[in-house]
Amino acid sequence: MREFLTQIWFNLAAHKLRSFLTMFGILWGVISLVILSAVSEGFQRGNQKVLLELGKNVAIVFSGRTSMQAGGARAGHLVRLDITDVYAIKEQSKMLQDISPELMRGGIKVKSAFNASSVGMSGIWPVYQSIRTIEVERGRLLNEKDSEEARRVILLGYEVSKQLYAERDPVGSEVTLNGVPYTVVGKIRKKSQESNYMGPDNNRIFVPYEAMRRDFPLSGPLDTSDTINTIITTPHEEVTNELVRILETEGKIDFERGGPFENEIRTILAPRHAFDPRDLEALPIWNTGLETALFSKIVTGMREFFSAVSIITLILGGIGVMNIMLISVRERTREIGIRKSIGATARNIQWQFFSEGLVLTLVSGAVGLMGAFVLSSLVNMLPMPDRFVGMVITWKTAFFSTAALVVIGVAASTYPARRAAELPPIEALRYEM
Repeated sequence: MREFLTQIWFNLAAHKLRSFLTMFGILWGVISLVILSAVSEGFQRGNQKVLLELGKNVAIVFSGRTSMQAGGARAGHLVRLDITDVYAIKEQSKMLQDISPELMRGGIKVKSAFNASSVGMSGIWPVYQSIRTIEVERGRLLNEKDSEEARRVILLGYEVSKQLYAERDPVGSEVTLNGVPYTVVGKIRKKSQESNYMGPDNNRIFVPYEAMRRDFPLSGPLDTSDTINTIITTPHEEVTNELVRILETEGKIDFERGGPFENEIRTILAPRHAFDPRDLEALPIWNTGLETALFSKIVTGMREFFSAVSIITLILGGIGVMNIMLISVRERTREIGIRKSIGATARNIQWQFFSEGLVLTLVSGAVGLMGAFVLSSLVNMLPMPDRFVGMVITWKTAFFSTAALVVIGVAASTYPARRAAELPPIEALRYEM
C-alpha cells in the first residue's frame, strides 16, 4: 500500500502545475459549497433570532371597527376587547397553545431614588413572558403568585433601567408609578428588537395584569374595568407548520386574511361583539407565524440556489480532473504498454489511474474543506449585523460536501482509468507522442 501511494505521489509530482490547476478547480468548488451553505445558515439563524425578539409565532389581536353590516348592527361600530374574550378563546380554541391579556398605558411617570422618566407600561399574565421572549438579565420574571395576589412588582426594560439606575442593580429597590409604590423584581436583558406594536420592550415596563387593572385601568369613555388593549396568543407548532406547507404547495398566503388560526379567533369572538367573522377590519390580527412561513420559503429557495451553483462548480472541477487524467493516459501510453508486457493486468492499470484521479479529487477537496473552515472562523471574528450570526457550518453541510466530492471523484476517475486499462499492449508500446 505504501509503494502504491508513493507511486501515485511521484506521478502527480511529475506534473506539478497541471496537478495544482486540477486540484484548484475541485478546491474552489468545495469552498464555494461550504461557504455559501454557511452564509445561508448564518442568515437564517440571524433572521430567526431577530424574529424571536418579538416572540415565536405570536398572533396579536387588536380592537377594531366593523366595515360590514352584521345582523342588526350597522358597519362602523367599535369592537372593544375585554378580559372575557381572553377566557372565551382559551376555552373554545382548538389551535391555541398560550394566551395572555395585555393592558397598556403610555406616559406613566416612573421615579426611582436616582432619576425619573415617562414610559409605556403593560399589564400581563406570566405566560406572556414566554410568548414574547421576555428574559431577565438580573432578578426574576413575574410569576403566578404575583398575578394571583395582584402584587405591586415590576419588570424594567433595559433602557428604562439604565435611565433610572444607570449601571446600578435595580432589583429589590422601590419605584413609584404615578405615585404608587412598586418593587423592582427584574431587569430585562437588552433586546435587538426590530418589530413592535407599542414601542420596543427595552423602553417599557411590565407589571401583573391584575395589579395594573386595579391601579391603572383604562379611562376612556367607552372603557370598563374589564377592557384590555390586545390579546397575545400563540398557536400550536403544527398550525405554523401547516402555513409553511400551504405556502410551499400553493405558492402564496393572503397576509391580510391570515390563516386558520385567525379565522378561528374571529369565529369565536364574532358573536360576542356582533360582527361578521369575514370582516377583517373588525378584529385586526398580526400573526408573525405568516412571516416565519414566508421567511422559511425564502431561505429554502436561497439554499437550493446556492447548492446548485456550488454543485455545478464541483462538476466543472470534476470535468477538469477527467480531462487531465485523459491527457495523462495519453502521455503514459508507452508506460502502460511496458507494464502490461511484464505482467500487469488490465485491472492493475485501471486501479492505478482510478486511484490517482480519486486521490487528486479527495486531497483537493480536503484542502478546500479546511480552507472553508479557516475562512469561516476568520469572518466570524468580525462584528456581525443583527440579521446575520456569522458563518455557520453544520454537520449536514460537511456530510453533503464529502458525499458530493466522493461521487464526483469516482465519476471523474472511472472513464480515464477504463481507457487506460483497455489499451492493447502492442499498440501502446509502438505509440509515440
